[in-house]
Amino acid sequence: MMAVRHSLTISNRMEQLGREVLQYVGRTEAELLDTMAYTMLYLSFVVFLGLHILKVKAPYGRYTNSIYGPAMNSTVAWFLQELPSFAIPVGLAAFTTISDSFIVGRFLLGGFLIHYFQRTFIYPFLIRSGNRSTVLTAMFALVFCCFNGFLQGAYLLHMNVYQDTWLTDPRFLIGTLLFFAGLLINLHSDSVLRNLRKPGETGYKIPQGGLFNYVSGANFLGEIIEWTGYAIACWSLPGLAFAVLTASNIGPRALQHHKWYLQKFEDYPKTRKALIPFLL
Repeated sequence: MMAVRHSLTISNRMEQLGREVLQYVGRTEAELLDTMAYTMLYLSFVVFLGLHILKVKAPYGRYTNSIYGPAMNSTVAWFLQELPSFAIPVGLAAFTTISDSFIVGRFLLGGFLIHYFQRTFIYPFLIRSGNRSTVLTAMFALVFCCFNGFLQGAYLLHMNVYQDTWLTDPRFLIGTLLFFAGLLINLHSDSVLRNLRKPGETGYKIPQGGLFNYVSGANFLGEIIEWTGYAIACWSLPGLAFAVLTASNIGPRALQHHKWYLQKFEDYPKTRKALIPFLL
């Protein structure tokens, strides 16, 4: 009984805080979420400009550079920066009032949480690379995951936009299929990369197998497919904004990886593309 009362107290405090924030900014929650989504779309343009047009390399993994400041353990960095994308939607589901779009919203959010559960509690502890992440990169990722975790969670849990019939809508079915296909591609590609080195080995090797037979950025392609499917299944501005930002961020990284592989390995497959099989 005391636990229930404590939970209700937390819930009441969170909702009161939410009302105060909305009153302070002078917007409804729907207006705030729209503004956040448009901000993410604008950020997508900035990110694409920096990574693809200006050729800036995000300083993590093989591109970690001391000019961006101190570095930290990659496992710690990935765990801390990804955690808000899982924890914030879970907190919203546990301690705020849910809209009438109960089944659909929970299902869509469940897919989002499956990805970030893996990214937070599994992926960081499987990392074998000796590469480190810069503190700056981890901080930017942490801020983004807080922002996006709230945006996606609040929209799916609080906005009453889905009827149960959405579960049989072609957009939901196609999007869900793409989401899980992309998730599986992403997980398999990460496994291929992780197992390129035997314990104790260092250096880089040419990845083989799965979509790596066709593109250098198979893991990136999988994640782009995943969040494109999510955007279609949600059919929402927040979902679209997240998918566009994902492609703007990791699409150019796939091109950078491809160029790096071609320069490093003389025997790198010449028919392999960067991101889209047979095309790009």
